[in-house]
Amino acid sequence: MQKSKIRILLVEDDVSMGFLLAEYLEDNSFDVKLYRDGESGLRAWKKGGFDFCIFDIMLPKLDGFSLAKFVREESKNVPIILLTAKSMKEDKIKGFHLGIDDYITKPFDEEELLCRINAILMRAIPDKETELDSVFEIGTYRFDYNSQTLLHDGTSKRLTKKEAEIMRLLCLAQNSIAKREDILLSVWGQSDYFTGRSL
Repeated sequence: MQKSKIRILLVEDDVSMGFLLAEYLEDNSFDVKLYRDGESGLRAWKKGGFDFCIFDIMLPKLDGFSLAKFVREESKNVPIILLTAKSMKEDKIKGFHLGIDDYITKPFDEEELLCRINAILMRAIPDKETELDSVFEIGTYRFDYNSQTLLHDGTSKRLTKKEAEIMRLLCLAQNSIAKREDILLSVWGQSDYFTGRSL
């Protein structure tokens, strides 16, 4: 995945946190545009060109819920993560009803946010090469993702859906490291003790 092509719209009114998040994501090859309030974030969105949105909920001028609602009405595909200091169930439900992809409560670790972004991107914005790649040949093994089969020395083995998802992620990460957290979040949707044991 060419993360350098992924443009993130980050709207965070906390100056220090916004700067730190933008710097961290840029260090991980994302193109980040940072705005301090909902209205400026909305104007930036209307100009187009963003692949991913990260909004704080408590924003001046236009809150994160309203911003997410507008973006989702304009695009069903652009991923949205909401950041908040609140952990209220009602807020989370409201966000998911608006169609957001994930919700993370402050304080949080930047690496966790990065893992969540990567997991969403694996599902939501595969690059063209990824979309075309469904058959992989590694040494004497041949893996067909669409049919969920692994062929070796004339013997074919049918994989479960999760096994096929994991195998595909590993194939796409050839010659690089596929992080355990990314796999757990992409295949199971979460990374914790129990899903870790499943992997």
